[in-house]
Amino acid sequence: QVQLVESGGGLVQPGGSLRLSCVASGTIFSISTMGWFRQTPGKQRELVAVITSAGSTVYADFVKGRFTISRDNAKNTVFLQMNGLKPEDTAVYYCNAKGIVQPKFLPGFDSWGQGTQVTVSS
Repeated sequence: QVQLVESGGGLVQPGGSLRLSCVASGTIFSISTMGWFRQTPGKQRELVAVITSAGSTVYADFVKGRFTISRDNAKNTVFLQMNGLKPEDTAVYYCNAKGIVQPKFLPGFDSWGQGTQVTVSS
């Protein structure tokens, strides 16, 4: 249906930066929201940031002032600029997208990527 592929994860020192990217592909008519979630072993997946097609954003309290989410609607791509990274940011980061597929009479989609590892350590 709709596939998401994340990239940009890696190892970074505390205080460093990373930029994650996620590209959606498939029989997409429109995407209403795209966002980032993260998960560590033993913890439930948690919201990091979400952006709508109109550009409105929602951030988790623990990333406000450090992370910025943006998207390129024409390319079905969402980005997460992560600055001032902390060790507690270490997690697998997952991309999520919700929207409408083609043909339009089908149910809307809610898709997840496979995740990209972010490790913050000295």
